[in-house]
Amino acid sequence: MKMSLKITPLLTVMLLAGCAVGPDYQRPSMAMPTHFKEAKGWTQATPQDANSKGEWWQVYHDATLSNLLKQVSISNQNVASYAAQYREAQALVGQSRAELLPSLGYDASSTRSGSRASGQRSVSNSHAADLSASWELDVWGKLRRTLEENNASAEASKAELANITLSAQSELAQDYFQLRIIDEKIALYQRSIAAYQRYLTVIENKYAAGSESRATLAQAQMQLESARASAQDYQWQRAQMEHAIALLLGRAPADFSLPVAKLEAALPAIPNSVPSQLLQRRPDIAYAERNVAAANAAVGVAIAGYYPDLTLSASGGVSSSAINSLFSLPNRVWSLGPELSGTLLDFGATSAKVEQARAAYDASVASYRQSVLTGMGEVEDYLVQLNTLQGEIAAQQRATDAAQESARVTRNQYDAGMIDYLDVATTENSSLSAQQSLLSLQSTQWVSSVGLIAALGGGWQADTQ
Repeated sequence: MKMSLKITPLLTVMLLAGCAVGPDYQRPSMAMPTHFKEAKGWTQATPQDANSKGEWWQVYHDATLSNLLKQVSISNQNVASYAAQYREAQALVGQSRAELLPSLGYDASSTRSGSRASGQRSVSNSHAADLSASWELDVWGKLRRTLEENNASAEASKAELANITLSAQSELAQDYFQLRIIDEKIALYQRSIAAYQRYLTVIENKYAAGSESRATLAQAQMQLESARASAQDYQWQRAQMEHAIALLLGRAPADFSLPVAKLEAALPAIPNSVPSQLLQRRPDIAYAERNVAAANAAVGVAIAGYYPDLTLSASGGVSSSAINSLFSLPNRVWSLGPELSGTLLDFGATSAKVEQARAAYDASVASYRQSVLTGMGEVEDYLVQLNTLQGEIAAQQRATDAAQESARVTRNQYDAGMIDYLDVATTENSSLSAQQSLLSLQSTQWVSSVGLIAALGGGWQADTQ
């Protein structure tokens, strides 16, 4: 049986108009400086978060680090959690898209019932089967605004996933470089302990022969044991750093170890200039901007509450008391018609929802702008830190060289019997302290370089090959 529905001219106009209430989205304006204060030639960004950044850690040319960072997106449990949330957001988009289309349902039943009255028993059968169709016409754009909102939310979820992944990777890289510097500090103390032990042996022999004082012997013993204590202190620091890396890899600390090795990575040089499409490539800024888009669409959804919902529904089927005649022509039933539903009086509830949505939009705009400002501040901080560290490390290197030369001269003078061991201990301690300071500055430099890369959204190339 063919069924047709005559659509009135007014309804036709409404459907063709395809209007969507609420404001169309415009990216919030943001006053951006033309350059970074702490680096000449560095310019601000336009949104480029979708650009592939590749494996940003390759600039360090460290095979061990590369192998570790590749595992983060696979096994880190925080990343896995956000990946699941992104899949959930994508499914919600699919659900919203399906709500724009008609839905088709079916129903089939077969019942047998009986009754007894005045001593008479009666039994009846009922069989039915029908198909039903329903379609909510999106006259005011409510469903389209909902789809727009969910699309923006899904994109925000994707950016959040990228942000948590970059954060975990950068944290692991920073932990890795700190661990390698700790390895170098431990090696420094091991060399110092070996040298102090040799001096102590010489002084003990001199003390036994009566040519050295008890105070000198105590000084040598104190210097040796102090170095041993400091070396032990770095051992537990290294262990904790190793545990932190294990957790970032989604592994139990007991199941992970990183052998001692010399830091062979290459520190990337800060380029003199960079392309302009960098800062808003940061996934956290992209996340904030997509939240603005979602909040803007939510305003349209709230405004649609002022207007009625129009639904077209149709059903057709068969109903009979005898199953063998169920599909015969006389047993057919059908229904067809539109349904209009809306609110006549809600004492300002819809207005309050609209105002709430607009306030949420304003809050998301402020959050987005603050995210941009925070990103700019982080980049500036890392730039000034790295630029300053270059000169500071160079000065500390010269101080370290001078301290080591002073220690070498005093050792020779002590061996020649020209000075007391107290002078040797003093210059040795100064040399050790200077070398520690140099390694600490280098550790900060490595950590800051990773921080700058993360602050720029994963490197300073527009497209990583």
